[in-house]
Formats: sequence, structure tokens, C-alpha cells
Amino acid sequence: MSSTENALTNGSAAAATLASGIGCLTMGVLTTLTEAVASVGRLLNFYNPTGNLSGKTLTTVLVWLISWAIFRARWKEKEVDFGKVFTLSLVLIGLGFLGTFPPFFDLIAG
Repeated sequence: MSSTENALTNGSAAAATLASGIGCLTMGVLTTLTEAVASVGRLLNFYNPTGNLSGKTLTTVLVWLISWAIFRARWKEKEVDFGKVFTLSLVLIGLGFLGTFPPFFDLIAG
């Protein structure tokens, strides 16, 4: 075995980490959009008893899974700069978290 065959890679872990940030950002953006734009709220109402929460969560999970699959396919055999990926993920998580707070989306909705 060569030394490259034994080398550990972090691409799969980085893909999962970045996908989590993308998923959180998606939820924040969708939450803000549904509060600011009534037509988006109606569009994301997949199940009446839960309202647009059904569409926000389903769309968020799909975006998370798709982004995870894409990044994992691209990075699974690679060593990536995990520090940069982790920092970007924290920023995305923070922005997503901000987008779910009523004072923020009320400010955007006007």
C-alpha cells in the first residue's frame, strides 16, 4: 500500500458540516420569506393543519440532503481546509438562526 492509500481524509466530515450550515440558512431564509411575502407562505403550505411550517421543514430537509450528497461526492476522497468549512458553517448557522427570530423577520417584512 502506498502512503496516499493510507492517508486520512476529512472531506466527508466537512461535507456534513457544511450541509448543516446550508440547511440552517435555508430554514432562516424560508422563515423570513414566508413572513415577509404572503404568496411564499401560501406556496409553502403543504399541509393545512401545520400551515407553511410543513413546506419550510420539507424544503429545508431536501436542501440539506442534496447539499450533503453533492459535497460528499465532491470531497469524499479529499483533504479540505476544515477550519474554513467550519467557520463558514458557523456563519451560515448563525444567519439561519437569526432568520427564525420574530424581531428580525418582522423588521424585514416591514
